[in-house]
Amino acid sequence: MSDIAVAVEGSGPPVVLVHNGVSDHHSWDRVAAGLVPQHTVIRYDLRGFGRTPPPTAGFRHRDDLAAVLDGLGLERAAVVGNSLGGYISLEFATRWPERVTHLGLLAAPVSGWDWSRTVRDYGAAEESLLEAGDIDGATALNKDMWVRGPHREWSPELTAIADEIDGAMRTSLVNQTVTGSFELPDDTARPSTLLHVVRAKTLVAVGDADADDYPLIARDLAAGIRDARLVEIPGAGHLLPIERPELITAEIAALLTR
Repeated sequence: MSDIAVAVEGSGPPVVLVHNGVSDHHSWDRVAAGLVPQHTVIRYDLRGFGRTPPPTAGFRHRDDLAAVLDGLGLERAAVVGNSLGGYISLEFATRWPERVTHLGLLAAPVSGWDWSRTVRDYGAAEESLLEAGDIDGATALNKDMWVRGPHREWSPELTAIADEIDGAMRTSLVNQTVTGSFELPDDTARPSTLLHVVRAKTLVAVGDADADDYPLIARDLAAGIRDARLVEIPGAGHLLPIERPELITAEIAALLTR
């Protein structure tokens, strides 16, 4: 996968960290630093994010994850994802359960969910802004939805996170329409209907200040996966590895020792 930008650090049992849908692999910087002493930490930029160019042919994110592992000669690894990365991780784990040693789902969405008005309104507003070519407006909208969230006011800490991911978010939004146009539909049942096939010990984490859908989804995922631990984080929002890196590092480290 020469077109996929991959970063590999450390040595030891491998863990792949899959980023969210509004930044890039740097969203895991602080978590990766905490895991590197004991693990081979693998991060990559999804298509149209960071240093990976947008696609020019049909693709599936889960196949790219498989190709990243194959390119590194890894048959199995722990896989942890945040938001979009959580969906990709779950899809990979339900498609190839034998390849996943441990699974982490942080504020993960699922397909087929009956989304709240808050999320539907956000999606409609983003689509309108991107159609109009208003990247500044789309960036502000996404920061408000995914950094601040629907249940908090802006604070200096949240503003700093918004500033930190501004460039990566703009890159993803510039590429989003093209990237989405090449993404192939699922060719298996929805991952949320295949939770019973997941073999890996699993961490499901969510912040209670996220959009209301996500704690509900997290509880469903934890109930449906046979060996899952649910962690609900008071006051936390959607971008957990950026917002709560120490806690997330500790939870992943605990997962990897189970």
